[in-house]
Amino acid sequence: MPHRLVACLAIFFAAASAHAQSWPTKPLKIIVPFPAGGPTDVMTRALAEKLSTALAQPVVVDNKPGAGGTIGSDLAAKSAPDGYTLLMATSSTHSIGPYLGKVPYDPRKDFTPVVYVGKATNILVVTPTLGIHTLRELIDYARTNPGKANYASSGIGSISHLTSEMFASMAGLKIVHVPYKGTQLSMPDLMSGQVTMLFDSVLTAKPHIDAKRLVGLTVSSKERSNLVPDMPTMAESGLPGFDSWTWFGLFGPAGTPQPVVDRVNAEVNRIVTDPALRERFAQLGFETTGGTPAQFSAVVESESAKWSKVIHDANVKPE
Repeated sequence: MPHRLVACLAIFFAAASAHAQSWPTKPLKIIVPFPAGGPTDVMTRALAEKLSTALAQPVVVDNKPGAGGTIGSDLAAKSAPDGYTLLMATSSTHSIGPYLGKVPYDPRKDFTPVVYVGKATNILVVTPTLGIHTLRELIDYARTNPGKANYASSGIGSISHLTSEMFASMAGLKIVHVPYKGTQLSMPDLMSGQVTMLFDSVLTAKPHIDAKRLVGLTVSSKERSNLVPDMPTMAESGLPGFDSWTWFGLFGPAGTPQPVVDRVNAEVNRIVTDPALRERFAQLGFETTGGTPAQFSAVVESESAKWSKVIHDANVKPE
């Protein structure tokens, strides 16, 4: 190897090592591309508090909502790749939104995966007016009452919409879509029987199930949820291979230094094992995850392939 190349490599690795040792020297910012006060925001703030202690620097949460997470994600993508700006991304920003329509960023090329933070599953709930208590009964009702079965969602392209489309496809059903501006707005119609079913988050669905206002049938993920361990999965209830959930994780802009990625990844993996943080996440309907950047990237790629196919097959068009 030429001496000049060896010298250049030595300088590069020395600089990287110095950066790792000195970083961070100022506050960090985590962009949340959703409104303040929502579950993603509250979860990120709980994580940021712990991360601030670990890094001995303030970690500020910066809410940049709009366009289904696109505005904040684009701001993060165009930030300086110096390790001081991170993005709390979700399924909607990287595995769904880019396949619904044109976004101003490339979810693969414009970001550096850092760490998989958590996930949230949904519960399939049905109106109590029909006397349905199992997934098989719901499927039989939809098949024997064509045109009567319908489902609520929090809007076109939302996880509740796409999960319902995947369910209809896998079960061979024709079910009418009734979009709302948020699943909470659908609850009165669901309770009264005007709407048949809804895939809703554990956080908002469980209180209605416990109060007998709605009937919970299954969780949508392929594995049972620690938050509702007694509730079966869709696969256990008769639809093998069904798997729907929302992921949450940190990205940096493309070019974020590897020493920074490694440091944040290590700290977050330690933080998500903290019992107090796990309990706080559970209160918000999340389960902590963790793992390497490569494992996080694989999750995002797998989920992107799944949801892009559902969007294509169902011919879902953005509003």
